[in-house]
Amino acid sequence: METSNRKRSVVVGLFVIIGLVILLVGILTIGSMKKVFSSNITVKTIFDDVNGLKAGNNIWYSGVKIGTVKSLRFLPNSQVEVMMNIEEKSQEFIRKNALAKVSTDGLIGNKIIVIYGGTQKVPSIEDGDQLAVAKVESTEEMLSVLSENNKNLLSITDAFKKISKNILEGRGTVGMLLNDETLYRDVDATLAGLKKASVNAQNLTAALSTYGAKLNQKGGLANDLATDTIIMRDVRATMVRLNETVASANTMVNNLKTASADINSNTKSPMGVLLHDEGTASNLKNTIQNLETSTSKLDENMLALRQNFLFRRYFKKKDKNDAKAKEELKKQEEKETEVKP
Repeated sequence: METSNRKRSVVVGLFVIIGLVILLVGILTIGSMKKVFSSNITVKTIFDDVNGLKAGNNIWYSGVKIGTVKSLRFLPNSQVEVMMNIEEKSQEFIRKNALAKVSTDGLIGNKIIVIYGGTQKVPSIEDGDQLAVAKVESTEEMLSVLSENNKNLLSITDAFKKISKNILEGRGTVGMLLNDETLYRDVDATLAGLKKASVNAQNLTAALSTYGAKLNQKGGLANDLATDTIIMRDVRATMVRLNETVASANTMVNNLKTASADINSNTKSPMGVLLHDEGTASNLKNTIQNLETSTSKLDENMLALRQNFLFRRYFKKKDKNDAKAKEELKKQEEKETEVKP
């Protein structure tokens, strides 16, 4: 009987010891997960809405768990003050200008606080510091924006329905273009004309480019006119002389006009008499006819004189000398022609 009681006591003692060990391990494990036994500093931040955040939720920095939420309390202006326990070993990496925001651990997990940002030039956080809060759109706000976008999309879809219906029924310019073959042919012809005009414009541009290259070629007239100052000076001098010639011609024409006017107005002058007096013109005409008649008779007398035996020798000698002179002149011209290259 005593042996049986001792065995029962030993078994009960073993179960108690094993239970205490399991309890201690659980406490240590939970404390390790909650960072209860590590050295912490307390940092606070103030949110307008914590979206279901609770004490004990985790705090993450760059994807690493660095602490837990210590407590939450309301402020008079309906904001929520969140106290955070952050490990001292992570303190040096978090800067005073870092930002805090409420996020979710996974798609539908627990709420967490994410700390991010900060610059190296700013000192690290200290116990009692307050972190600024980053503005984050809430789920309700995102759903509201999504709902508004859905309404806009529905309106756009309805508008496209009306437009497509009008196009299929041949209304409007696009509808007529798609359904009216005549208009389509006209547009096609217009596009062909534009294409041809574009090709002509390209050809014209190429021709102008070639012509410009030739103008810029050294030695050409256009290039010399544009670059040679001597030629331009000669051209200017020529233009000045042309202007002087034109001025002289204008003066001469004016003088001729004046003289003509004087002749037409003064009928008593010799030229005026010749132009306006018919009797004088008739006498002048008779005088010219008489001179022609006298010249003809003089030629006949000279021919008769050449036939006279007294002067025949003289005229033969004169003809011989004239023929000799012509022959010498011809030889001289032939020599000059041979000397020229």
